[in-house]
Amino acid sequence: MGSTVDNSRPAYDQLIEDIAAYAASSSSGSEEALVTARYCLMDTLGCGLLALRYPECTKLLGPIVPGTFTSNGVRVPGTSLQLDPVTAAFNIGCMIRWLDYNDTWLAAEWGHPSDNLGGILAAADYRSRTNLANGELPLTMRDVLAAMVKAHEIQGILALENSFNRVGLDHVILVKVASTAVVTALLGGTLEEIKAAVSHAWIDGHALRAYRHSPNTGPRKSWAAGDATSRAVRLSLLALKGEMGYPSALTAPGWGFYDVLFGRKPFSVQRPFGSYVMENILFKISFPAEFHGQTAVECAIQLHPLIISRLHEIDKIVLTTHESAIRIIDKTGPLHNPADRDHCLQYMTAIALLHGTLTADHYEDASALDPRIDELRQKMTVVEEPSYTLDYRDENKRSIANAIQLYFQDGTTSDRIAVEYPIGHRRRRKEAIPLLLQKFEMNVRSRFPAKQTQAILELCNDQKTLEQTSVQRFMDLFVI
Repeated sequence: MGSTVDNSRPAYDQLIEDIAAYAASSSSGSEEALVTARYCLMDTLGCGLLALRYPECTKLLGPIVPGTFTSNGVRVPGTSLQLDPVTAAFNIGCMIRWLDYNDTWLAAEWGHPSDNLGGILAAADYRSRTNLANGELPLTMRDVLAAMVKAHEIQGILALENSFNRVGLDHVILVKVASTAVVTALLGGTLEEIKAAVSHAWIDGHALRAYRHSPNTGPRKSWAAGDATSRAVRLSLLALKGEMGYPSALTAPGWGFYDVLFGRKPFSVQRPFGSYVMENILFKISFPAEFHGQTAVECAIQLHPLIISRLHEIDKIVLTTHESAIRIIDKTGPLHNPADRDHCLQYMTAIALLHGTLTADHYEDASALDPRIDELRQKMTVVEEPSYTLDYRDENKRSIANAIQLYFQDGTTSDRIAVEYPIGHRRRRKEAIPLLLQKFEMNVRSRFPAKQTQAILELCNDQKTLEQTSVQRFMDLFVI
């Protein structure tokens, strides 16, 4: 019997075409997007610098083979490391995601678009130093900011209506895809090379969410994005060497992404790529906590002074939230490590009720030994408010609402404290940016001496000068 399979080479899937065309375009997004990208750059690097205080993070950094040195290698901010771009992307990505304190995007899929910065900075620094060695001009930080806008947009638009978590895949798949597209463009790839690289990103092996959920929650969730963005750099470099692409990586019957991993359904893409995501990104300003619980922490901090002297009188605590929070961070029973605790709505709420604040140190073992935390957790009931779920999904609102009310043994109650939009939301941007700048300054001062800190702050606070600065000069400012 003869073959009935048509072996004609298809055109690239339309989504791959669209992603590649957008990544290759000269567009850098709106002025609002570029300014927001600068804030995102500052906040993300600051979170990475703060993470260098934690040995469980720093043990993962450095070259794959200890002691190796890369000439003209990529600098890893806050360190003296000089690495190849693939390893550097992992190092930077690991740092910036470690404390779960950088920006967030919440939709059908959630994630952290600033995770792409690991690959973006590594690729931009590598190309700049290579260009200089060859007598060519380096890239500028405007190139980096524009790449950030594009990576945010690719990841965020794909997340709007497509839930990868519901088929068991981790959201870092979108980091890999977005980073691959923009990194290939940053490295000078042609449109065809970008398409080839993006096709590789879709057919690559993809991470499961097991490490984010009970009973397996662990620190891999803090380096998974670093792994994804570094893999993107590797795929980009392969495409630049002429490695062929796979045009129907998404749609191939039986073997493509849709049929194998997405329930035989194509993605829904509701809007063209522009700068919507960067303009609407959510910043984690005050609390290193999974974003679905940010407003719960704000509520608990308001309640702290009213109830701290009445802890023994509390009968029950009702946490009212939205469906996604229940699915991700509603957690009872023992919590085994910091990664487990920072994804527990009840834990972060208990800390805020007890201390009137929440810091990264509160997730460490020493803080978790306080018996009052579990006493409060055991009194908590988590319920869904359908209107919160609807507003969470509403494109024009994107709220992340939570409410808390305490019930006392004498029959009295606290006020029901509700917060609809967290401080990092676009609707509270004016309130948030001064606090973001304070956070960045504090994080920079935690790592560098005064003169170096001042130089970093002056440059990062000047949009025009920063955009004109060469990438390698910017990265050199962060060497210690």
